Amino acid sequence: MSLLRLDALDVLYGDFQALFGVDLELAENGSLALVGANGAGKTTLLRTIAGAMTPARGTIEFAGSDITRTKPHFRVRRGIALVPEGRRLFPSLTAEENILVGGVQAGPDAWQLARIYEVFPLIARCRNRRAALLSGGEQQAVAIARALASGPRLLLLDEISLGLAPAIVDELYETLASLRAAGTSMILVEQDLDRALAACPSVVCLLEGRVVLAGPSARTSRAQVIDAYFGTAS
Repeated sequence: MSLLRLDALDVLYGDFQALFGVDLELAENGSLALVGANGAGKTTLLRTIAGAMTPARGTIEFAGSDITRTKPHFRVRRGIALVPEGRRLFPSLTAEENILVGGVQAGPDAWQLARIYEVFPLIARCRNRRAALLSGGEQQAVAIARALASGPRLLLLDEISLGLAPAIVDELYETLASLRAAGTSMILVEQDLDRALAACPSVVCLLEGRVVLAGPSARTSRAQVIDAYFGTAS
């Protein structure tokens, strides 16, 4: 069963077209790596699914309902949560207060703090510290936890490893694996191709706003992704 289906999606910034006829499908409990060079349209696609941008053409279907024109806060209630690039925390709020903000529009499957701290012991140790004083890894964990507080069926993750030490990235990806095992669907934007292919059973590559490769990660080689990534595929 499809959880998310995008059909012929065009997205514009004024007169500039960022996405061209994007088709994408994600199954319930599925996980998909979204890759591509800077400017390929990855963040635009995530923002459009989350409702921060409205497509000029095409449709977005989530859990069997057309949500193309649905406001972002209603999408959160339906079970779509975005972890944006750069974390976007409230610096003057504590880690716990930032997480509680994510639960304001929570759906019926909202995560409680006790469960979040069980999954993220890193946050439990810094829950009362202001976000501005947290390390990069702690901030990223809080950003993911804030999304979980809304009870998402679909988690949209934009460059969560950017600028973090490898050991912290490993820890975050272990947490994502446990979330996947618990049934949370994901679309993951990741520049590290090896990590992306290992983390998700499906991969989609964007080039200049168009889907140029899509398929199972296990049957897609790194060389094929690189050729699609740079537009050198024959």
